[in-house]
Amino acid sequence: MNPIQLFDPASSTFTYILFDEASTESPRPALIIDPVDEQLERDLGVLRHYGLKLIWAIETHAHADHITSAGLLAEHTGAQTAAPDACGITTASRQLKDGDVLHFGGQSVKALHTPGHTGGSMSLVWQNGQANEAPTHVFTGDTLLIGGCGRTDFQSGSSEMLYNSITKVLFSLPDSTTVWPGHDYKGQTQSTIGAEKVGNARVTGRSLEEFVALMGALDLPKPKRLEEAVPANQRSGLAQPIRHDAGDANTPLNSGNTTKEEDTVQPAEGYAGDVSPQLAFDWWQSGEAVLVDIRTDAERAWVGFVPGAVDLAWKQWPGMVANPAYDDGILAAVPKGKKVVLLCRSGLRSIPAAKRAAELGLEAYNIMEGFEGDPNSNAHRNRLAGWRYRGLPWRQN
Repeated sequence: MNPIQLFDPASSTFTYILFDEASTESPRPALIIDPVDEQLERDLGVLRHYGLKLIWAIETHAHADHITSAGLLAEHTGAQTAAPDACGITTASRQLKDGDVLHFGGQSVKALHTPGHTGGSMSLVWQNGQANEAPTHVFTGDTLLIGGCGRTDFQSGSSEMLYNSITKVLFSLPDSTTVWPGHDYKGQTQSTIGAEKVGNARVTGRSLEEFVALMGALDLPKPKRLEEAVPANQRSGLAQPIRHDAGDANTPLNSGNTTKEEDTVQPAEGYAGDVSPQLAFDWWQSGEAVLVDIRTDAERAWVGFVPGAVDLAWKQWPGMVANPAYDDGILAAVPKGKKVVLLCRSGLRSIPAAKRAAELGLEAYNIMEGFEGDPNSNAHRNRLAGWRYRGLPWRQN
C-alpha cells in the first residue's frame, strides 16, 4: 500500500500517515510524518476513520513555514514524538540519529541523516512489507523535492551538505524507490529516485561547485512564518510557558511567588482568555471561578489530582474520543455568573475545551502550562512549569 498523503494548502506541506495494514491489533499501529497544527482535527479524523492508534509523530526537520502539531497529537493520542537529533527539537521523546529504526506494529521506518536544508534534516525509508521485493518509499522532507530541493540559506543550511545528501545518500537508493516530498507547489504528489536522478532541475548534470553557485544565487525571501515557526517547532509545537524562573529547574515555586504577568488575562480567540495557574487558583479560592480538570480519569489517577476540582474529561480513552457528557457536565458544574477555569496536562487540550464551554455560554478560561507543563530536554514533565511545579495544591492517589 501507499502512505496516506495529506496536504496543507497554506504552506503547501505534505503530511503522511503510515500504518500496518496486516496488523491484527485493533486499533492498528500507525505513525505520522510532518503534521501541521492547523490540520490537527483533520489528522485525528483520519486516524479514527481508518481505526488507527498513533505510535509515533515524526519530524523530518524543524520547519520554518508552518507549526507542527506533533506535541498536540501526543497529547491527544498518547503517541511519542521523534525528531532529528541535530535539529534542537528538545521536547521530542526520541532524538533520531542516522540509522535509527522506529517500529509501528510489524512495520518500521529507518532514519537517514540528509543534512543541507537544515543541519539536522533527515529522510525516512519505509520498506512496506517484510519481503525483499516489497516496494520501498522514502520521505524526503525538504531535502529532495520533485524536480528541486530545499533552500540552504538559514538554520545551519549548507549547499555542499545538501548536494552530498541528495547525490550520495538518497540517489544510492534503488531507482524504483518512491519519493514522497515534504512540499510541492505545482500539484505533483510523488516521484521516484530514478526520475529525480535524470530530471531534477537543481541537481541533474551539475557538479558540486555548480550546485553551490546556483543555490547561492537564488536570493529567496525569508519564509513568512520563520521567526514564529522555528522556535515553536523546536518545542514540538507546544505552547511556551508563561515564564521560566531562575534557579534550580527541579525546585517547585512557592504559590505566593507571583509576577505582574501572572496577574493578567491573555486575550484568546473563541473563549475568554488564557490565565496562569496562580491566577486560576486565586479565582478558584475566592469563589470567583469553578476549576474543572478536563484530563482523563487515567491521567488523574496516574499523575495526581487537584482536591476539590470538578473532574470532567474533555476526551477519554480508548482512542481519546470526545466525551459525550462534557456539555451537560460543565453546564451543571458552573453556576450562573461564575467563571470556569479549565486544567489539562500542559495547557493545550484545554483550549478546545474552553472554546466549547464558551459556545455553551460560559465565561471560560484556559489555564496555561496545565497540570504538568511541557517536557524538558530529557522529556521529563513537572520541571519547567505547570500547576504542580508552581507549588499549588495537588495530591497523589
